[in-house]
Amino acid sequence: MPPSSVLITEEGPREGFQIEKGPIPTARKVELIDALSETGLTRIQVASFVSRKQVPGMADADDIARRIRIKPGVEYTALWFNDAGLERARASGRLTLEGKVRIYPSDAFLKRNINRTPEQHLAHTHGEIARFKELGIPVRDASVSNAFGCNFQGDIPLARVIECVGQLLDLAREHDVHFEKISLADTMAWATPHTVKRMIGAVREAFPDAQLSLHLHDTRGMGIANACAGLEMGISKFDAAVGGLGGCPFAAHKGAAGNVCTEDLAFLCQEMGIETGINLDALIACGQLAEDIVGHALPGSIKQGGNLARLREAAREGALA
Repeated sequence: MPPSSVLITEEGPREGFQIEKGPIPTARKVELIDALSETGLTRIQVASFVSRKQVPGMADADDIARRIRIKPGVEYTALWFNDAGLERARASGRLTLEGKVRIYPSDAFLKRNINRTPEQHLAHTHGEIARFKELGIPVRDASVSNAFGCNFQGDIPLARVIECVGQLLDLAREHDVHFEKISLADTMAWATPHTVKRMIGAVREAFPDAQLSLHLHDTRGMGIANACAGLEMGISKFDAAVGGLGGCPFAAHKGAAGNVCTEDLAFLCQEMGIETGINLDALIACGQLAEDIVGHALPGSIKQGGNLARLREAAREGALA
């Protein structure tokens, strides 16, 4: 059964700008983040504190964090993969710091993405959680990356995903932390509505108390259909990217690799009677702004087709005229 309300975490400023080929002025990145802050979104991921050499699109992460306008009630978060990145995020003094634990069911992608073996990554994760606790950073989120499939390793068996979720819960128990959500991430866009429902069902059967969320990519055009499948299964937390920005720099995609589009997801929720707290018209304007900033078409649909609520309103006014 669909949830009554949904929490959408906006990741476009980080997911999108890290993969764009041309340099984007910091001021324009800040412009989009500030506009997103006025839409009703309450969680915006603004930057990646990662290698400037490997991800040049995020070389200005420190400047972004310093220049954004902080709106009360909005959490501004960031991504990092090592202590150096964490220290840069902490030094900003302006971001909501939250520890996130990631498990990779694909050894090939783990090596390609952060250059670790499974054994090295598990040891790192133990140390990472201990460091978060030492610094007083809450460890609230966990993720199973490329849960549905990997461009380098093929399909990910359900049993492997369940094993990974179990590993995350073991880590939580060992370190006495609680994950408010465990994200099933379709990093390389292998999911279909059928596999989304099957995986959610299987993970819930194995771990009924686990709170699941979805991180979806739209490389093969399944993003919004997969989100709908998740909603039908009762998922109430999603990551999304305005305009359909985004993609993983290390996934070797050939097509458009963006995340599920935030305004399209908000529209879907609106039409299903699911509350998001988002002003859809303001979000559509942000999608159009994002397209202007990157200088090319983005895959989101609602910014072109329009908000049906406005069309219904115009039709009613025309009928009454």
